[in-house]
Amino acid sequence: MSFQDKSIRCSDCGATFTFSAEEQELFQSRGYTNEPKRCPSCRQARKPERYGSSSYGSRRQMFPAKCAQCGKDTEVPFEPRGNKPVYCSDCYRTVRPNR
Repeated sequence: MSFQDKSIRCSDCGATFTFSAEEQELFQSRGYTNEPKRCPSCRQARKPERYGSSSYGSRRQMFPAKCAQCGKDTEVPFEPRGNKPVYCSDCYRTVRPNR
């Protein structure tokens, strides 16, 4: 099937954007049946709404810790409480293999 570039009007901002033949092929290969109704900039602006604006695209807060096994300074994605051991990524792999 041969695709040709199409001009589509964005349902949000009203701007006209091109739905290229390459994009149409990509949509078909992914099994999408509908054409996009928003321009690329409006699609990008809506992503935080769809995936939750609190964490999408932002880095996780890291906390400093000392590995309980090797003593190396490391960072972990949770605040250590002191009542449980904290491991660096290398030691964690040996303590909890296949996880």
